[in-house]
Amino acid sequence: MLSIKRLDQNDAQLLIKGARAKAEEIGVPMCIAITDESGSLIAFERMDGGKITSVTIAQDKAFTAAAARKATHQYNETCIPGNLGFGIHTALGGRLCVVGGGLPVEINAEVVGGIGLSSGTPQQDMACAQAGLEYFLETVGQKQG
Repeated sequence: MLSIKRLDQNDAQLLIKGARAKAEEIGVPMCIAITDESGSLIAFERMDGGKITSVTIAQDKAFTAAAARKATHQYNETCIPGNLGFGIHTALGGRLCVVGGGLPVEINAEVVGGIGLSSGTPQQDMACAQAGLEYFLETVGQKQG
């Protein structure tokens, strides 16, 4: 029998709070998605002004980061024609996202969820996702594993 650790609603709100603060700081309204360790959506916020196209993209970034246990920008680095990883972006009906802005959430080296942001540039999305993750980890008193 497996014991699975996963984010709860309080955790999800901490991740959103940290990401939202960074988005407000840089002046880019974001779509922020939080998933559990399996990639299933548990919380979502579309800030006023967040792009409608970013609703799905943010969710796909969080899904990819959690379910694949890998940051989305790491897929982007290998998804180049000629590389063995090229084409991965077409997996799972195109849901596997290779654009920066999705990060796995880890506690004690175990993936417990994912965070995905969209509406800015990939660098802005990544910065806001990282800010959400850092705020969460500082608040719960854990170090990323």
